[in-house]
Amino acid sequence: MDMSVKKTSVNAAWRGLANCRGCGIRDSALFADLTEPDFNLIHLPIDEMTVTPGAALYHVGDEPAALYTVRGGLVKLVQYLPNGGQRIVRLLRTGDTAGLEAALGEPYRHTAIAIHPVLTCRIPRAVIQRLSEETQHLHQQLMRRWHQAVERADAFLVELGTGSARARVARLFLTLVDDRGECDFFGREDVGAVLGITTETASRVVAELKRQGLLEELRPNRFRCDVTALRDLADGP
Repeated sequence: MDMSVKKTSVNAAWRGLANCRGCGIRDSALFADLTEPDFNLIHLPIDEMTVTPGAALYHVGDEPAALYTVRGGLVKLVQYLPNGGQRIVRLLRTGDTAGLEAALGEPYRHTAIAIHPVLTCRIPRAVIQRLSEETQHLHQQLMRRWHQAVERADAFLVELGTGSARARVARLFLTLVDDRGECDFFGREDVGAVLGITTETASRVVAELKRQGLLEELRPNRFRCDVTALRDLADGP
């Protein structure tokens, strides 16, 4: 793998200051519990930005300047292996928070890269520090986020890292599918890095599921899923 990816800067379109009070996902985001007086404690800008696929929000080992709330799109958290390969250890979607370690002043433990176009709010660490010191609302939400992150990491390892390649691919589709039975998928190299299988195996399994009618490709990497059949496959060995 070309390790220069680790140094790619954020390719972002800045959209100005975020409207946290009127945010459409506020109930599921980091600031869900903040009250009106709490917002008056925020004196640094929280910027809304879009990040293009393949660009990084931050890199492993970077100084923790900010946390990021994902408002749309899909982010992968990547660990790089000694042999130059990579392993995707988690996927972040709408409402998730990237870079939680910044709240403790610790360097980022992963590289966070946009898979799809990502809309995110960049929250400076100083904002988190002040709110944590002066209101219990954010502190409690941060604790919930840490707990969720640990639970999801465990589930990610068990659900997507065990079983046959076919079962793992089925579980990945079920993780991403929406209420309409559709999902935006991604490149097979990333699929392999998520599931711990080769790119070739990922391509073969997806092709097999398409031939068998479990997946219908509506456009490149946009699928309609037979959710019932995928669940049966996911429950298998």
